[in-house]
Amino acid sequence: MMLISFKKIRVKASLFVLLLLVATTLTFYFVTIRIMNQRILSEVLKRAESLGRSIAAATGFSSLSQDILGLDTIISKIKGSNPDIEYIAIVGPQNEILVHSDIKKAGKQFNPSEGRPIRSDAEGTFIKEIFGRRGYLFEITSPIIFMKKNLGSVILGVNKFMLISAQGETQKTIVLIFALILLAGITSSVLLSSYLTKPIQELSSGVEELKQGKRSHPLRIYSRDELGKLTESFNGMTALITTQRDKLSKYAGDLEDAYVSTVRVLSAAIEAKDHYTLGHSTRVARISVQIGKEFGLGKNDLDDLEVACLIHDVGKIKIPDSILLKKGKLEPSERKEMMRHTEYGTDILSKASSLVKYIPAVRHHHEWHDGTGYPDGLSGDHIPLPAAIMSVADVFDAMTSERPYRDAHSIETTVKEMIALSGKQFRPDLMEAFLRSFEKLKLGPRSGIQRNKS
Repeated sequence: MMLISFKKIRVKASLFVLLLLVATTLTFYFVTIRIMNQRILSEVLKRAESLGRSIAAATGFSSLSQDILGLDTIISKIKGSNPDIEYIAIVGPQNEILVHSDIKKAGKQFNPSEGRPIRSDAEGTFIKEIFGRRGYLFEITSPIIFMKKNLGSVILGVNKFMLISAQGETQKTIVLIFALILLAGITSSVLLSSYLTKPIQELSSGVEELKQGKRSHPLRIYSRDELGKLTESFNGMTALITTQRDKLSKYAGDLEDAYVSTVRVLSAAIEAKDHYTLGHSTRVARISVQIGKEFGLGKNDLDDLEVACLIHDVGKIKIPDSILLKKGKLEPSERKEMMRHTEYGTDILSKASSLVKYIPAVRHHHEWHDGTGYPDGLSGDHIPLPAAIMSVADVFDAMTSERPYRDAHSIETTVKEMIALSGKQFRPDLMEAFLRSFEKLKLGPRSGIQRNKS
């Protein structure tokens, strides 16, 4: 009788353990899939939304001037570097298609597709899900506002199957691991039900920690039997999920690179308008990074400084060409508008959360150490260090480069004038780091290198 009772207890215990294992594993599975799907969807939509706004900002002047070739060049480059984009269209205020990635549609009337609204914002950007020729798409519409005028919209179609493909591969792997864990769980629950209490508690806490993203070490294995194998399988699943989570983080990093690349394209487009400033951002980045090394910045800070330098003049995309390309000194009102490029750059970078960290350097690279700079009149240590470094490199390159209204200064003359401004326009310690950088940058008078006048 006792044997029968013991068997019943073992069966009940085995069933209880099995049900607990299935419940916790299923919970973990669905929570993981849900978090993964939401994360991927959110990142894809944020990237597409930011891309649409960036294109709208870049095409404002070209739309106003009806520069069809310029508009076509911008959307061709962006579509070519983003394989998940099905189409890009720029339409006028009356819904006429100015340019389209499918050139056959240019000049025709744009007919909005019916779809399921996803979200919209106060600036007029809205996203909807539609069914296109190649399946479901996300269609993002961003208004083109230039000089307070509505010049039309930028419309992007993003292929949803890129999202589904990323989700599907991860789900297949997780399902396979889930099946293996169930098989191991059934075996272990039947054979070792009397020893399950403590290991199951370990597994349950492990699932909870993994759901919260805290799991960083494998579960303890109490025995080398079936239950031990189950624990090993769980550790394998944990390692797999951790790997998938790292891949998602890498994917987020790739998205940030895409954001940065887009803004770099816009910045390069600005410099390309004026051959006098071509290559300016690249030279500023090279000099700034060397100053940062002399000053003792770490690799991550140097990487961020380099990117900030490459996009520091992105706000000039909103400066009219009549001011940006003027051959001669600017009038006071024109100079005031030109000075706003730091604020315009701040606005552009604020549209993407991954680019917000570059805003302090971009916004404040024209501040002076004594507080007489712009746009906020910061002084001393209140000026962000990357902006203060960039200020030195920016002035040096500007003074030693030819401009429409003056010849390039010699390196010797430039350095003397900059040393005289140490403590007024520039931080003294950064000027010292800049002077130490000469030999490594090959900027000194003994280098024999002539400044580029093109």
